[in-house]
Amino acid sequence: RGILPPLRVVSFELESPKLSSSPTAISTKKLSTEPSGQPGSALHGPVLTGRPEPLGASIDADTGAINFAVFSSSATAVRLVLFTEADLTAGRATLEVPLDPTTNRTGDVWHVMLPNLRDDLLYGYRVDGLHQDTDKEGPGHRHDQSHVVLDPYAVAVLSRRRWGQLGPNLPYGEPGVLGLMPTWPQAAAALPSGRYSSSSFSHQPHFDWEGDRPLNLPMESLVIYEAHVRGFTAHESSGVGAPGTYAGMIEKLDHLQALGINAIELLPVFEFNELEYYSQIPGSKEYRYNFWGYSTVNYFSPMGRYSAALAEGRPVRSTCDEFKQLVKECHKRGIEVLLDVVFNHTAEGNERGPTLSFRGLDNRVYYMLAPGGEYYNYSGCGNTLNCNQPVVRQFILDCLRYWVTEYHVDGFRFDLASILTRAPSAWHPQQYDEETGQPVAMSSGGALVSAEGIMTDGAGVPTGTPLPDPPLVEAISEDPVLRNTKLVAEAWDCDGLNQVGAFPHYGGRWSEWNGKFRDVVRNFIKGTDGPWAGDFASAVCGSPNIYASSQPQESDWWGNNGGRQWRGGRGPSASINFVTAHDGFTLADVVSYNNKHNEANGEDNRDGEAHNNSWNCGEEGPTSKWEVNRLRQRQMRNMSAALLLSCGVPMITMGDEYGHSKGGNNNTYCHDSELNYVRFDFLAFCTPRFVSQYFLCLLLSASRRFPVLPSCPAFTQLPHQPDWSETSRLVAFTLSDGKGGGLYVAFNTSHMPRLLKLPNWAGRLWQPLLDTSKVAPYDFLAADGVLSVADVAAARRSMSMWTADHTYPVLPWSCIVLVSAPEDPTSTNMIR
Repeated sequence: RGILPPLRVVSFELESPKLSSSPTAISTKKLSTEPSGQPGSALHGPVLTGRPEPLGASIDADTGAINFAVFSSSATAVRLVLFTEADLTAGRATLEVPLDPTTNRTGDVWHVMLPNLRDDLLYGYRVDGLHQDTDKEGPGHRHDQSHVVLDPYAVAVLSRRRWGQLGPNLPYGEPGVLGLMPTWPQAAAALPSGRYSSSSFSHQPHFDWEGDRPLNLPMESLVIYEAHVRGFTAHESSGVGAPGTYAGMIEKLDHLQALGINAIELLPVFEFNELEYYSQIPGSKEYRYNFWGYSTVNYFSPMGRYSAALAEGRPVRSTCDEFKQLVKECHKRGIEVLLDVVFNHTAEGNERGPTLSFRGLDNRVYYMLAPGGEYYNYSGCGNTLNCNQPVVRQFILDCLRYWVTEYHVDGFRFDLASILTRAPSAWHPQQYDEETGQPVAMSSGGALVSAEGIMTDGAGVPTGTPLPDPPLVEAISEDPVLRNTKLVAEAWDCDGLNQVGAFPHYGGRWSEWNGKFRDVVRNFIKGTDGPWAGDFASAVCGSPNIYASSQPQESDWWGNNGGRQWRGGRGPSASINFVTAHDGFTLADVVSYNNKHNEANGEDNRDGEAHNNSWNCGEEGPTSKWEVNRLRQRQMRNMSAALLLSCGVPMITMGDEYGHSKGGNNNTYCHDSELNYVRFDFLAFCTPRFVSQYFLCLLLSASRRFPVLPSCPAFTQLPHQPDWSETSRLVAFTLSDGKGGGLYVAFNTSHMPRLLKLPNWAGRLWQPLLDTSKVAPYDFLAADGVLSVADVAAARRSMSMWTADHTYPVLPWSCIVLVSAPEDPTSTNMIR
C-alpha cells in the first residue's frame, strides 16, 4: 500500500441551527445514508448522516461506508477526529468532522457515516458541553473540547507500540497539541475493515478458529492458574521469541498443561496504561509501572503492548488476532481462559485525573457522583463506575458478550464485584428555556436528591446502597450468551461491603473468591492457637459454613439484611479456594517472612497488607540454615496439599509451582522486574529451595482421581473423635471413591510427631502416596520420569512395618496422603 501523504488539520464549521425547543430536537426524516451537508475530503467522500446503532465504528453492509456512533446525553457539540499514525504520534489531528446536532444525532447518540474512508486511519472524538469548574449550573459535567477522547466501544487502541515506550516529547498543554505528557500521549481507536470486522458486535470471520468451541468444563473440575501475560514470559529464561506477549505465552502453554492446569485466569488484558505511575522509585534506579493493569482505559480492546504483532509494526487490529490465537491454543490443550475484569473504576481517577474517555463524554452517566459532582470512591481508586445506571449496565453487558463471542473466552473474574451491586446515582434531564435554548439552572444541579439531601438512584434508594437484586448482576446471570460462562466474584469492595457467601448468584451461576479459605489454611498450617482445626476441616469440605448454611453469622451485616435471600444452598464449586494470589505474599514468602518488606516500592513500607498470617519458620528472609529451609519446603507442600485436596475450585498463583519469592514484598503492583517474572530456569526438580513442579502435577492427578465430591470427608482423628479445641494441631480424614478405595489424609501442624491409627477397611491395605516430611523425590511415591516402579515399590516396602499394622507416623508440620489398595501380599500396586 502507498504511504498516505501528510495532511494539514482540516475542520469544517457548521452554522448551529436555531432550535425550537431543546438541543435534543432531531429530524424524524433522516436516513443513515442521506447526505449530512458536510463535504468530502482527501480522506473520505461526502458525509452521510449515519445511524445510532451499533455503538462504536462499524461497516455498513450495503455501502461499505464506516458508521460512527457514540453516546453522550449532555454534549452540546461533537466532532469526529481522524488521525494518521504519524499525526497521532505528533500529537495533532489529521481531520475533524463536526456532527450536526439535528442530522447527526438521534436521542442521546451522535452518529455519522463516512464513505471511502481508509481503514488504516485512527479516530476519536472532541466533545463540548458544560464543565463544573467553569459552569456553576453544571455540577457533575466535565466536558472539555481540548481533549480528544476514546470511543468506549473501540475494539483496538493505539497510543504506543511497545511496552514501556514513552510518547514523544511535545509541548503538551499548548493549543493544538494533543495528549497529556510523554507517559499519557494521545490515544486513538482503530477503524474496522472488511478484513478485520463487519460490525462492532459481529463475529469477525476472517480469523480461522479451526472449529474452536467453548470447552464448557464443569466448574468443579477446574484447576485455575492465575497468570500475568507479561510476567509469565518476560524473563530471558522463558526462551520465547517474543517475551512478555500473547505470542510468548503461547510458547509456554505446555508448561501449564504438564502441571495439570485446565483454566488460566489472566490478570487484566483490557487496554491500560503501564506508564500511569511512571516515576523513579526513591532510593532506586528503578521506575514505577502499572504492572498488574487494574486501571482500565478501554474495555473492548486487548492490551496493545502485550502484542508482539503491534511491536513489529503490524496493523493495530492485529493485536486482536494475536489474543484470539492465545485463546485457541489454550483450548487445544484443554485449558479454559478466564479474564480478570475491572468494572468498578477506570483510569480517569478523581477530579484530578486525566480525561481519556468516559469523563469527557458523559461524566454524570458513567460515574457515581454526589449532587455537587464529587466522585464516590467505593473502589479505592478515585472513582466508581455507575454500574447499575441503564446505559452503563448495557455497556458492561455488551462488553462481556463481545469477549465471549469475538474472543471465545470462557468466563470472567470480577474485581471488587460488590460494586456491581450498588445503587447508581441519577440526574434529572437538563431543562432548557424554550425561547433561548439555554439550560435552566436547577437548585439541585439536576441531581435526584431525597428530602434528606441524599442523592438517589431515581427510585429513592441512596446512591451506593447495596441492592438485594442488582439489575446488572441479574442481567449478566440471565443473559443467553453469558449464563453458561464461568462467573467469579471478588465479593467485597473498598468501602467495607463484604458479600462473601451471599453474593447475588441467581441459581448458583456465580462462584466467589474465598478469602476465608486462605486465612484458615495459613493459620492452621503454621500451628496457631485458635478455632483453626475446626475451621480447616470446614474449608476442606468446601466451606459449607459459608456456602451451604443459610444462617449468617451475627457479624455478617449483608447476610443478615439485603443478602439474606442469597445465603445457603450452594455446593463447594461456589468456593474458589486459594492460599496466595497476585497481591499478597507468594507461597515461598508466606513461609519465609513474618512481616512485609515493601521497601522497594519507595513508600517506606507503608503500603500493602500488614496482616499476612505468615510464619518465617524461625528466620526472617533468606537463610543458609538447613533446618529452616527444609521446614519451609515442608510448609509450602503442606499448604499446596491443603489447597489441592479440599472441596471447591483450587487456584494456584503464577510462580508458586516452583516457590517464587518476591523478597517479602506483598504489593508488587509497580514493578516490571524479576519480582513479577516467572523464572523458568528455577523449574528444576529436587532443588533444595523450591517446591517441585512435579509434586504439584502429581498431587493434582491424585486428588482428581479420588473425587472429593459428592460426599464430604470423614474426619478420623485419634481416637477417631475429632478434636476441635483451640490447641488442636491434627486434622485427619478419609476420602472415598465409592468403589471400596480412597485416600487417607492427615495434617499434623504441631512441633511433635504423631503416630496415627489408620482406618481398617476390610480387604484393603494403606500405601503411602505423599509425605511432605520426606526429601524429594521420595515425598511423592509415584512411578514417573524420576522414580521407577521398582523405586516406588521399595519405598513402600520400607514403610510396611507401619502400614501392615494400620498405623503411620506423621512428623511435625507434615501432611501425609495414603491410598487404599486391595490387600495382596504378592502385589506391588502402583499409583501411576
